Amino acid sequence: MGIAGTEVAKESSDIIILDDNFASVVKVVRWGRSVYANIQKFIQFQLTVNVAALVINVVAAVSSGDVPLNAVQLLWVNLIMDTLGALALATEPPTDHLMDRTPVGR
Repeated sequence: MGIAGTEVAKESSDIIILDDNFASVVKVVRWGRSVYANIQKFIQFQLTVNVAALVINVVAAVSSGDVPLNAVQLLWVNLIMDTLGALALATEPPTDHLMDRTPVGR
């Protein structure tokens, strides 16, 4: 293929391995699985927080006729939970047990 074919392959690829070390591929797979798992955890966390807030507001509104959290307070809760939850879950480093999982399909 030559140099021109190599350059075309580099431009069309998503990931380029710059060294001939297989450990680099393993590290990339581990980090990719870690990012995927962290995104799943964050979505699960956000759904739990939002459903809990919704249930609390609906139950309180039905039972007492007054809502415990107004719209601005709910926005602040979501802002704080989004920020702190994202920081906590995004900074979690990859673990070795991620490599024992089966690959995730598209």
